Amino acid sequence: MVDHQDFIMHKPVRCLSQFVQNGKRKKKLLGDYYDFPEGTMAIGRLDAETEGLLFLTTDGQLSEDVRSSKYEKEYWVQVDGSIDDAALHTLRTGVEISVEGESYLTQPAKVEVHQELTRIPKNPRKERDPKHGPMTWLKLTISEGKYRQVRKMTAAVGFPTVRLVRWRIGGVTLEGLTPGEVKVLDRNSL
Repeated sequence: MVDHQDFIMHKPVRCLSQFVQNGKRKKKLLGDYYDFPEGTMAIGRLDAETEGLLFLTTDGQLSEDVRSSKYEKEYWVQVDGSIDDAALHTLRTGVEISVEGESYLTQPAKVEVHQELTRIPKNPRKERDPKHGPMTWLKLTISEGKYRQVRKMTAAVGFPTVRLVRWRIGGVTLEGLTPGEVKVLDRNSL
């Protein structure tokens, strides 16, 4: 039997969800934060400007399971503007976005509006001045994970994403992890 190793990480902003970067190096990579074993792969990669929970494993089957609709993914999303009921309804029933140049209707999302989510670290980027207009925090939960899906969904309903944090995958949350921190994943918590 092969012994696999699994990890969770709080991926910080401006870190690429990869181990190798072609060309001139401009951003940090996963290996800059932890000495992962050979063959480790990131599951459900996050773009450079998205922060939050990232699973890493040496087990291809776990990678496949997490990327499937078997596990919910919860995002805390700060959007530009005061989101309205029509936009929330569209997010809850399915949004048409473009994936690899093709039109795609997302599965319904669970969406809740929150005043402010204080359990996430302070924004590492300069905060937007309130005089530039209101912003709304959402808890948005999906079970799929297309390329930049959450950003595309909020933009499609007229409220572009300002800040995006993946908070939860299945039963595992970001709670207690600081940006850049890595811990061994207990699969029983999934």
